[in-house]
Amino acid sequence: MDVKLFGTVFTTVFLAELGDKTQLATLVFASDERHSRTTVFLGAASALVACAALGVLGGALLRGWLNPRVLSMLAGASFIALGSWTLLKAWRGE
Repeated sequence: MDVKLFGTVFTTVFLAELGDKTQLATLVFASDERHSRTTVFLGAASALVACAALGVLGGALLRGWLNPRVLSMLAGASFIALGSWTLLKAWRGE
């Protein structure tokens, strides 16, 4: 295993998820005393693993079709578009 790559991926995903809607939704479920913390953790962890698996599969499928630089630019543009859309909705009070 490439420890440097593992550290880079872990840090990048950890920082991207910190304070994300996913984490906030998990926090809300865990704050309800009627819900088992273990069940909330296992459900959230399983969902994140499934999403990561889809990301790895998607990246593997696109590897032969798209230049990694183009894929990175598309991902960045998607983040900007989603962020702009979120800000616009908040500005309008939706």
